[in-house]
Amino acid sequence: MAWTSRMILAAAAAAAIAVSPAAAEEPLSGYVIARSACSATPSIRNAATDPALPLQIDRAYRLIAENRANGTHYLIEVPGAQPERRWIEKRCGIRVAAVDEQPPGGGTSQGGSPVAGNAENASATRSGTGAGEGTSAHSGPSGGTSSGGGMASGGAAHRDLLLAISWEPAFCETHSGKPECRAETASSFEATHFSLHGLWPQPRGVEYCGVSAANKAADRAGRWDQLPEPQLDPEVKAKLDRVMPGTQSLLERHEWLRHGTCYGTSANEYFSDAIAALAAINASPVGALFAGALERPLTSDKIRGAFDQAFGQGAGARVRIACDKDGSRRLIGELTIGLVGEITPTPDMQKLIMAAKPTSPGCTDGIVDAVGLQ
Repeated sequence: MAWTSRMILAAAAAAAIAVSPAAAEEPLSGYVIARSACSATPSIRNAATDPALPLQIDRAYRLIAENRANGTHYLIEVPGAQPERRWIEKRCGIRVAAVDEQPPGGGTSQGGSPVAGNAENASATRSGTGAGEGTSAHSGPSGGTSSGGGMASGGAAHRDLLLAISWEPAFCETHSGKPECRAETASSFEATHFSLHGLWPQPRGVEYCGVSAANKAADRAGRWDQLPEPQLDPEVKAKLDRVMPGTQSLLERHEWLRHGTCYGTSANEYFSDAIAALAAINASPVGALFAGALERPLTSDKIRGAFDQAFGQGAGARVRIACDKDGSRRLIGELTIGLVGEITPTPDMQKLIMAAKPTSPGCTDGIVDAVGLQ
């Protein structure tokens, strides 16, 4: 068969289309921690028309490649999707070298996702728009539902816990548009204290106990304004607003729905317990260490040593540090602490922490950020 010039040009164009995406890919390893519910699409070019799946916030996705060296998109693996390999914009998440399957207390990061490991950007802190799903599921107590106000119907008390506390100025470096970040000043509580991220019943998959499918879907999509408001006494709500700046973004609705409904108590008690545990850490040598180290680096050894000093030898081994990348700086963003037992109004933190399982330290060192964009 004779080839015409039109046929040759058409064949060349088809070949270029077939090979150009693969040829442009820059292989990568590690994971991407989703920071927003961005669309994951089979192709970059046809992103507007290809079937898209929203990322599950705070979930770790296996990283395959980027579209080119120092490119604009990551190619990730989305288990269960068709196809599984999908493209996302880089702004949608942060790259980490590794994730752990077993953080303090035997659980996972917020929402059951693997916790980011010891890497430059290895933090799985809250995004302010939702939290991701893990690979395990928990249907919750049979027959129970939760409107988001009182005790989770049928919920059994879980006392294997993970306390997540944030260093808010570091969070705000990359989330400056959030209401809580716009309102932050040098005199704010969170400028010199840890703030509350969450108190998460363990092990992995213990979440959404008795929650309706509609509320669960809204939470996963980051539509926190559509979630029911936890019923809190005015005094508890005032304390929570102070120590959890994320309430300005309705973080408490998400935390109660996803994790608090599995705590086995009322929302009042759940948040009161979390506030009490946080207060004990802020009042300890750990809190003093961070408040006195603004704009200076701290090592994981130093942080864990402060926990040993505050709560007994070995307490630091139950603490994991997560860091965020902010330009050329690595910032300490969050600590997760394993707790096992009953949290009282004046909690015995030494007993609670020492009953948890040891974990790896996570991020080896980072700067304690001060309020204000750097």
